[in-house]
Amino acid sequence: MQFFDALLYLMAPLPFVLVFSGVALGIVVGSIPGLTTTMLITLTLPLTFFMDSVNAIMLLVGMYVGGVSGSQISATLLRMPGTPSSIMTTFDGYPLTQQGKAARALGLGITASFVGGMISFVFLALLAPPFAKLAITFGPWEYFTMVLMALVMLSSLSQGSLLKGLIAACLGMLIHMPGIDPSAGTTRLTFGFTPLESGLSLLPVLIGAFAVSQIFKDIIKIDEIPPKAELERGNMFLSLHDIRKFSSNFMRSSIIGTWIGILPGIGSNIASMLSYSAARSASKEPEKFGTGHEPGVVAAETANNAAVGGALIPLITLGIPGSVVDAILIGALIIHNLEPGPLLFINNPEIAYGVIAAYLVGNIVMFGIMMVSVAHIAKVLYVPRAYLLSTIIVFCVVGIFAVGNSFFDVWIMLGLGVLGFCMERIKMPLGPFVIGFVLAPIAEEQLRSGLMSTGGSLEPLFTRPFAASFLAISIASLCWPLVKTLLQHRATRAAN
Repeated sequence: MQFFDALLYLMAPLPFVLVFSGVALGIVVGSIPGLTTTMLITLTLPLTFFMDSVNAIMLLVGMYVGGVSGSQISATLLRMPGTPSSIMTTFDGYPLTQQGKAARALGLGITASFVGGMISFVFLALLAPPFAKLAITFGPWEYFTMVLMALVMLSSLSQGSLLKGLIAACLGMLIHMPGIDPSAGTTRLTFGFTPLESGLSLLPVLIGAFAVSQIFKDIIKIDEIPPKAELERGNMFLSLHDIRKFSSNFMRSSIIGTWIGILPGIGSNIASMLSYSAARSASKEPEKFGTGHEPGVVAAETANNAAVGGALIPLITLGIPGSVVDAILIGALIIHNLEPGPLLFINNPEIAYGVIAAYLVGNIVMFGIMMVSVAHIAKVLYVPRAYLLSTIIVFCVVGIFAVGNSFFDVWIMLGLGVLGFCMERIKMPLGPFVIGFVLAPIAEEQLRSGLMSTGGSLEPLFTRPFAASFLAISIASLCWPLVKTLLQHRATRAAN
């Protein structure tokens, strides 16, 4: 019933316009290589300070849905994915464009995105409330091990080496440490520097790590102009025969995408890779994949959009991010004085059900916008980067200063931008770094609560079933890359 209340609220003019605007902006930004959904949402956060919490979260969810879907435009037309989630779309989408079937490729991708999003919405609506009820029974040890599991999985399963992922996560947790000790009430790690006594704010860290570092990266190739691609006029709507033909692909890819989205730290790019691989294995013509084969586009785009719905399940039920964008959404909840986790359904049901409703409406709006105006949106790909980057950096500086009225936050943002740029230059992932910063206070608070309740004993880590299970998954995730390497070495040695 509360879901329908949220849906009814979303149909009012202002919330609907916000979701519509969020989806449209997400599509435009997602379609431009170099500008990511993560950057868009972090830059929008300061603007939501003066908005109602429900409207703000609905706007950000709309951007999330639009960004993942919009990235297929550049992936299909230019072989340049707007975000990593559309890498697999380039394999068959771009060859279709070269064959003069760009409209067909985009029609397939847009419909697949819509179907993946709608099936994932069903899982989100059905699974989120019972997950939240189960999570309410969790104590501090379950929460601590759950956060630990999210950090380890993100570090070990994200792109890059395990060691670099763990170092990035530890670095993120370390920069959270300066400020007031939440238990003792004393200052720590400020080194006598007064501005550090209040700690580092979430917003300068997020914008610095993602937006500013991306600007530095794009400045290096500012003169690059993408080649023009012709989008021929044609019917982009799929026929009933097409729907029947791809129905098993839609269902399989949606389930894979939703499941991968639920797991912390894996994300929509891995979902599309696994889905593409599964579609190829199930196909009677696997040799056609990578040459402009339509099921390849369907599998990739269905899964990466379904992963968004899956990732929202742990976000609103447990307060655990499934991806970097989810971590920023958790940051948005915190900034709006909301408590992410199972209590969200009890204390702020309008937010929890608002997210579900915004995801449903966002997918419908995305389908409408993309089908009607994709040819016009594609023109944005050719806007000179010099205009885009200079505008964005001005917005970053003005926005951060306006929020905190502090030049210290501006310097923190620029410093984190340089740090993020350097980390990516040495192939160190930024995801674990930011999620470490977001989750560190939750882990610290839960660990201290647990230790205080047991008089300093760690025994509940091994005796409480859920805590022990989460700890076991963390250890398995930590060991898996090493086991995998050993198995590969053994197989290579056996082959030689």
